Amino acid sequence: MLKTPAYAAASAKSPLAPYSIERRQPGPNDVLIDILYCGVCHSDIHQARGEWGQSSFPMVPGHEIVGRVKQVGERVGKFKVGDLAGVGCFVDSCRECDPCRRGLEQFCEKGAAFTYNSTEMDRRTPTYGGYSTQIVVAERYTLKIPAGLDPAGAAPLLCAGITTYSPLRQWNCKKGDRVAVVGLGGLGHMAVKLAASMGAEVTVLSTSRSKEADARRLGAQAFEITKDEATFRKLAKRFDLIIDTVSAPHDYNKYLGLLRPQGAMVIVGVPPEPTPVAAFSLIAGNRRLAGSAIGGIPETQEMLDYCARNKIVSDIEIIPVQKINEAYERTIRGDVRYRFVIDIGSLKQ
Repeated sequence: MLKTPAYAAASAKSPLAPYSIERRQPGPNDVLIDILYCGVCHSDIHQARGEWGQSSFPMVPGHEIVGRVKQVGERVGKFKVGDLAGVGCFVDSCRECDPCRRGLEQFCEKGAAFTYNSTEMDRRTPTYGGYSTQIVVAERYTLKIPAGLDPAGAAPLLCAGITTYSPLRQWNCKKGDRVAVVGLGGLGHMAVKLAASMGAEVTVLSTSRSKEADARRLGAQAFEITKDEATFRKLAKRFDLIIDTVSAPHDYNKYLGLLRPQGAMVIVGVPPEPTPVAAFSLIAGNRRLAGSAIGGIPETQEMLDYCARNKIVSDIEIIPVQKINEAYERTIRGDVRYRFVIDIGSLKQ
């Protein structure tokens, strides 16, 4: 086994602190990655604090991982020592069910092995995430980080990037489309960058006027305040697509009214309670309300390649791992523009 320094939560009430985990020795199909950077996703906080239930401890969070390949198994053909590699939200799946065969491994019928707070497919061995110095992953579930992408800025693409790229692709975002992005945080800022790069006319819908300059810098042509009821009258029936990134309670019906006939609103944020939806909010105009969860390995690689071609990475603030608890509190306050990324080198010192 490979002894590996990490940062872990010992319980839902505990701050993250130094911890030692063991990684398996690489097998013939595995890649050993020296982790350079790991993004901090809001879901890390929810899970480390037991807010979604089913948390297991000790927990090493982190599923936005970029590092350098240190060792490859004898059957590995896609990677060589020294390559930049990425690991996203899951590290294995059954490989045999219909979703797995279709490249939708996140929906594995037997349950994917998520990168942390989960188990390997044996359902016994716990998985530990990227707040650690190294990780061993099967080649099939390892992503190639294209040349030209800044490794630190690329790390959040493994979750925030694919979470917003996937619905834009599913709903065929293209030049001339009118796209609204609800919320300008870690997810929202990526949705703006990606939709704008696809040629869409992007409007950010936010509760805070303070983010307008950022929204326009990121590629939005318009910015509207959702605390003003007049906004919903002004923008009625305007958009082809709405990407809703907000995890706070809000009224879906009001936003559905902003869609053109046959428009779609895609939910990627996770409010804490169910949201009532009136039938006529959908029936009037044949509107669609959909959800989207990350992406499979093929689509995630497609997203990384797209971002490399279009020179897109996340806006980040790099922190040493010793500031992770402070970063959690700042993330909750919205005091980050727009994603914290841990410099894992700070864990090796």
